[in-house]
Amino acid sequence: MAGICADRVVAVTGAGRGLGRAHALAFAAEGARVVVNDLGVALDGTPTDGTPTDDGPAERVAAEIRAAGGEAVAHRGDIATTEGAASLVTAALDTYGRLDTLVNNAGFLRDRMLVNLDEDDWDAVVRVHLKGHFLPLKHAAAHWRAEAKAGRRPRARIVNTTSGAGLLGSVGQGNYSAAKAGIVALTLVAAAELAPYGVHVNALAPAARTRMTEHVFAAAMASDAMAPENVSPLVVWLGSAANEGVTGRVFEAEGGRITLMCGWHPGPGSDKGTRLTPAEAGDVARALVGAADPPLPPYGARTT
Repeated sequence: MAGICADRVVAVTGAGRGLGRAHALAFAAEGARVVVNDLGVALDGTPTDGTPTDDGPAERVAAEIRAAGGEAVAHRGDIATTEGAASLVTAALDTYGRLDTLVNNAGFLRDRMLVNLDEDDWDAVVRVHLKGHFLPLKHAAAHWRAEAKAGRRPRARIVNTTSGAGLLGSVGQGNYSAAKAGIVALTLVAAAELAPYGVHVNALAPAARTRMTEHVFAAAMASDAMAPENVSPLVVWLGSAANEGVTGRVFEAEGGRITLMCGWHPGPGSDKGTRLTPAEAGDVARALVGAADPPLPPYGARTT
């Protein structure tokens, strides 16, 4: 199958539904052989049937790709564990002999206001989003570093999934916002550390209709512009060899709109040249805030 990902092997986590499924199908349509990962859990991460089964969401998407003439294999490991993340890479190597692109997408929600947020809900969400990005990235990167050191420099790509909640914050989603902000920082570090081995690492903050968003933005999500398939073209390009030189970047994607997000940059500053008193520091802080553009409010924040 011809396309910009012809002959590439792509692993997509959380690919049984929503954005992950759309990404997997889009990569396959561009010629990629796809490892479809999905543990098959409910929206809050709880098991749907006790154990993954052969007819779970990962296998259904893999079968859908094969029915369309593509190549795909299902993987039902828990990528937030060392064993599951390592087996994702192994599945690609054992089945197709290589791994070229990793798309970290798996996640779920347990929304609560901070005073009602249980420790278990914090740990579960940070685990699947942040640890579930780190471990597959770590094992894929170790493989690509070994390839580079053996003289087989890869043109490898990693696409991480952050969120507007991770960029601005979102009321009622302290755990999710913190995890998604951590993914941005992880992306920046990984892009710098893995560049010598031929690995590009970028992050995407998508806005689309999925299980995680359909109840929050019900009216807007009814629009075809919010279809997850509209986000996937950018993910496919970032994950392809056609992306040469774009790394360490964060994009927002919604419908037909793509925005390059520019993060923390120095704003107004002041230097007395010696230690300030607390009162002086307060005066400077107020002056700097007054000289700066106001920040965008977190999602769901009261603006009046």
